[in-house]
Order: sequence, then structure tokens, then C-alpha cells
Amino acid sequence: MEATLTFLGTGTSMGVPTLSCDCAVCASSMAANGDSRNRRTRPSLRLAYNNHIVLVDTGPDFHAQAIRENIRHIDAVLYTHGHADHILGFDDLRPLSFQLKNSLPLYADQETATTIKRIFDYTFRTDNRYPTSARVEIHPIDESAPGAGFDLFGACIQRIPVTHGRQTITGYRFGSAAYLTDMSDIPPESISLLQDLDILILDALRRQPHPSHSHLERSLAYVEQLKPKRAFFTHISHDLDHAATEAELPPNVRLAYDGLQLTFDIA
Repeated sequence: MEATLTFLGTGTSMGVPTLSCDCAVCASSMAANGDSRNRRTRPSLRLAYNNHIVLVDTGPDFHAQAIRENIRHIDAVLYTHGHADHILGFDDLRPLSFQLKNSLPLYADQETATTIKRIFDYTFRTDNRYPTSARVEIHPIDESAPGAGFDLFGACIQRIPVTHGRQTITGYRFGSAAYLTDMSDIPPESISLLQDLDILILDALRRQPHPSHSHLERSLAYVEQLKPKRAFFTHISHDLDHAATEAELPPNVRLAYDGLQLTFDIA
């Protein structure tokens, strides 16, 4: 079954251009004759398959991303973790959830679900609930074993645990593609779940090491270890110019950019 993956956003928590920054990459992202691939909103994905639309994360730029990509309907949302750059667009799910016959299903690990319910308490409380809150229902992801999966509209979605600094968060494998944003390391138990990939999407924040994100050299080492057919780096800061960085990469490794679309087998 063929699926189309769209990068809604490929930037860091501060986005590119970064506020108050005058570096060459930020300037390029804003200039009329600059490289538009350097303009990076907060990280998110759209999956389209089997006549369904599934999002991965809803960051603070989701409203603008949805307008840019003409997202008029969604069927589910997968969440990786509860940091602001991945959940703060949650409230923009409201008009999309109103279209559905049933509540919009959200999938998240327990820590992420708890964070979403705390921040958006007015949506989930039973007493004095805000009348036009999003019509959503959180489905807890099985965390009992790495690679635990569930069926979503005919595709198997697997949870791939990854390390984000001191925290374990959720990466996803869907068919022949895997999405591991905000990872600093991939634990050994997850390596075996990432074999025989067509597409591997990894965090690659910058050139220098970072305590909670993978950097360019480390992400390239993971690509060499896992040997996907294609690899794309995301969660990219203003330290990496798109064209200059890509010129250094192997042919099967590219920097993702906002709006990039890929097709793959999700069966």
C-alpha cells in the first residue's frame, strides 16, 4: 500500500529564522532571492494512505502548515513527546475534529498523554468543559515492549523508543519508513526494529554535539549502521545551510525541508 509523507516542518524548537538572529542561514530563509529550504517551521509530518490522513505531532506552527498544505481533513494524530514544539498546535485541531462523526483519535505514550491533558485541561475535563473544545480521544500506546504496534487504517504503526537527553520518547515506524525526531541516541533494543528501511528520518540538529539531540556526524553514523535506502535529516537548526550541507552528504542522505513529499510502502 503506497503512502505519501509530507514534511510539514523540519526546524528546531526555535524555528528558522530564529528570532533576533542575523546569521547567513536566517537571512537566506527570509530573503526574496534566498534559499526557501532554509525556512524551517517546527517539526511535524503528514501521512496520507488508504484515503486517510494521519499527522505526527501538532507544533505551534501547525495552523500555518495546514494552510500551506491545504489540510482540510485529518483522521488521527500520533504524538512523539510532550514538548512545546510538538504539541502546542493542539488547539488548532478543533475545526478539523468537528468534521468527524466520532472523536478524533490521538495516540501518545503515557507521559505525553498526561502532559497534553494538563496543558489543555479545558478540553478533557468533564465539569465546566469549554463548549467548543476539540472533539478528541487519547489512545495510550503500548509501552510494554519496544516495537509494540497497532493497526491504524490498515497500516501497522510501531513505537520505536529513542533517547532524548535524559528522557525516553516515542519514534515511529510505519511500513518501510521510520521517523525519529528529537533523538540523541537510539537504544540497542530499537536498532533491531529499524532494519530494511526504505526511508529513515533522523534528528540532525547541527554540527556540534548537543546533550539532547543528535548532531550531523552521529546521524550519519546511524545511517551507516542501519543502511536504509534513503535517509532524511530533520529538526535542523540555523547552523546548517541547506545547499552547503547537502553538498557534503552521501547521495542517499538529504536534508529534509518544509513541504518535501516522499512516497513509500506502508503495508
